Amino acid sequence: MIDEPDSGRRILLKALAAVPLLNSDAMAASQPILTRRIPATGEALPAIGLGTWQSFDISAQDDLASARQSLKLLVEQGASMVDSSPMYGRSEAVLGQLASELGLEGKLFLATKVWTNGRDAGIRQMEASFRLMVTRRMDLMQIHNLVDAATHVKTLRAWKEEGRIRYFGVTHYHSGAYGEIERFMKAEKPDFLQINYSLAEPQSGLRLLPLARELGIAVIVNRPFAEGELFSRVRGKKLPEWASEFDAASWAQFFLKWILANPAVTCAVPGTRNPKHLQDNMAAGRGRLPDQAALERMSALLRS
Repeated sequence: MIDEPDSGRRILLKALAAVPLLNSDAMAASQPILTRRIPATGEALPAIGLGTWQSFDISAQDDLASARQSLKLLVEQGASMVDSSPMYGRSEAVLGQLASELGLEGKLFLATKVWTNGRDAGIRQMEASFRLMVTRRMDLMQIHNLVDAATHVKTLRAWKEEGRIRYFGVTHYHSGAYGEIERFMKAEKPDFLQINYSLAEPQSGLRLLPLARELGIAVIVNRPFAEGELFSRVRGKKLPEWASEFDAASWAQFFLKWILANPAVTCAVPGTRNPKHLQDNMAAGRGRLPDQAALERMSALLRS
């Protein structure tokens, strides 16, 4: 999901706007991005990915050019996860088009969702996602917001057995659904849980993230900036000097490193099509992470 209204991030990164993009190949070689293991297989997944809600639901040529550059930069930076959904308008089609143009087959970890009622409707929707995203096998298919989960989980298990998908999961973004999500996790033990978790919305860290770690379920974090709320809270405020203790050089890195400090988190997927914002986000996956004392200090700062 997209979490960074352009106005908020533009203000915070104004100083970077005049600076050309860094040589991403050199950066990646000197300091690889953090990876986390997917519990179901042990496969390593870069801990920062890319969400496509709103950011890839585009048609204007300037927007497409920016999205293309961001997708290229994502791979150059050593990341791979791109998350979409049929709920996101043209996002799946734009992602598939740009990935094909860039020759990124086999370099992306493609994740999307099923978001409809009924077995046959779900199958039709998922088949459409395969076509739009230009792939024969989906890395991760998720049940979006638990819609008809009892029906779709049967299809997903069968498709995983057949090799059409590599992993299956479930998603939500609202604390009101946490009880139902918890029951689904315990009953079905999906490979992935995608849930909201941030300094502004930390509630899933109380039960769902510990449960995911206990059950061996990978966690994708959506809404890492709470749809821009976090940037609004710190607008006009200087990043504290002590953020350098865990190598945070911007507010975006500050917010993302707080998330990645939780060992249950496998990957966070901030949404953007702005290459400078993407590079800023990727930097959160490098360097030190905050320790417990720093986490408490970060939380106290935001509360104040």
